[in-house]
Amino acid sequence: MAGDVTYYAIVGTGRTAMAPSGLARRRYAGPDGKVPVDEALRRELAWEPDSAIVEWENGDVGADLVEISQAAAARLVAGWRVLWDDER
Repeated sequence: MAGDVTYYAIVGTGRTAMAPSGLARRRYAGPDGKVPVDEALRRELAWEPDSAIVEWENGDVGADLVEISQAAAARLVAGWRVLWDDER
């Protein structure tokens, strides 16, 4: 568990895991590496604390989450970096 990071594509209506509306991740921190830290990628391309994963686990969110690989997450971030840099 320590050092593990799980990535999730946030998919709503009309979205897919390869064209999601957002990206979330769960990593583990703390002295024993067992404290889950949930984050979502913001438009500034910074990871910030977020409750999307917990809400999804509890059935309290409208969008669905689909687990994706680290490589797929990196591709999404790279694509958004290009798109969002062009908008600035």
